Amino acid sequence: MKAYIFPGQGAQFPGMGKELYEHHAGAREMFHKANDILGFDITGIMFAGTEEDLRQTRVTQPAIFLHSVILAATLSDFSPDMAAGHSLGEFSALVACRALPFEEGLRLVYARAMAMQKACEQEPSTMAAILGLDDELAEKILADITDEVVVAANYNSPGQLVISGSLSGIAKACELLKAAGAKRALPLKVGGAFHSPLMEPARAELESAIRAASFQKPCCPVYQNVTALPVTDPETVRENLIKQLTAPVRWTQTVKNMLKDGALSFIEVGPGTVLQGLVKKVDPAAETKSA
Repeated sequence: MKAYIFPGQGAQFPGMGKELYEHHAGAREMFHKANDILGFDITGIMFAGTEEDLRQTRVTQPAIFLHSVILAATLSDFSPDMAAGHSLGEFSALVACRALPFEEGLRLVYARAMAMQKACEQEPSTMAAILGLDDELAEKILADITDEVVVAANYNSPGQLVISGSLSGIAKACELLKAAGAKRALPLKVGGAFHSPLMEPARAELESAIRAASFQKPCCPVYQNVTALPVTDPETVRENLIKQLTAPVRWTQTVKNMLKDGALSFIEVGPGTVLQGLVKKVDPAAETKSA
């Protein structure tokens, strides 16, 4: 069985999508439509912008979404038995699997990016990668920090957990986690505490847009971040998406569930190869490749 996986924020690179634009008429049409929907020349930034240009929140999320979804649309053999996306990538997976129209998916992704940026500006916050510590031990230590907001945000692979919270909460957690045996605790260069309670203003702002969107049954089960379980019911998809901004990304659990359900090959659709590396850390024997 083929599992198609879609990357999230951080996978962007200068020149992304340009080859698709140059070689596929259908891709050109989708890129032009994206410029019209967003009201600015995102293709110009993707194709010729700098790394700094691509780090702008209003650019990063729609750029990765566009690269992934348009790439999927150009694949002659896109026939997933199951699919999943990491954080932002969940929107790409849902559009690629026809659970949501391209135009609506892009509008939601842009609304998500802007809502997250606004939430980041309201309260300074950050994230950190914790390497080499058991998830359960890390969770216990985080639960004992009651005077600050700090939570598990991304279960990326065994021994790689990203935490999210207030600036002082992250600093305190990093010290405690290193003292408990973490090999490294690395602060991340991000704008805020994604997938934490501090994203509640963004979740509330995005909820009305998600509720207004027209979800359909996807062409295959989509394993959603909030539960790590396969979903085909449109209303369940909608409810899980609403919860996604303040809930952790359960990627390790997602990959394990996909393997248990028969995934034989993981195909990454979009920029970069980060997810292939994470799959290999869950199961070194798993077959992975880029689309």
